[in-house]
Amino acid sequence: MAIETTLIGLGKPAAQGDAVELLLECHGRIRSFLALARRLAEARGETPEALADAAQRVHRYFTLALPLHARDEEESLVPRLRGREPALEAALDSMVREHAEHQAPLGALVGACDEVARDPGRQPGLARILAQATGELERHFEGHLAREEGVIFPAVRRLLDGAADAAIVRELRLRRGVAEGGGPPAS
Repeated sequence: MAIETTLIGLGKPAAQGDAVELLLECHGRIRSFLALARRLAEARGETPEALADAAQRVHRYFTLALPLHARDEEESLVPRLRGREPALEAALDSMVREHAEHQAPLGALVGACDEVARDPGRQPGLARILAQATGELERHFEGHLAREEGVIFPAVRRLLDGAADAAIVRELRLRRGVAEGGGPPAS
């Protein structure tokens, strides 16, 4: 099985859109990098360069971009949505709790990726750890992303006005060092 490492840009300009569109693009990248982690775990007969590249990319995404996305949600969405609706409140509480629960499997995944990036010959010996951590994250994110997409993001559009949305987009850009008026952030 070939590890396809089609470029999935970190920090590349995203399509213009509102805060929800930008956050949904981040969700697409989470899914894409989990798929790349799965391919890395299952790789057989790949070149050392391909293994190292995939491992570096997974490591970079989950240590740099994903934490920014969690901050986007916790620092930009939660304060604006708290106390508005009981079901939304429960979804926000779950989201924040799950962000913390992701840390252990993320640590295992990025640790193994760091080792493979430094020494691709270690991939066969780390394949089980890569697969277990990826599987746990896939399970975590399946419900997590669905809840955000089904409850929280619709609430952003329903409950927040254009000024709040514009403020959220600005905050996302600032977290990534994107100048005002530059392309929307990507995480």
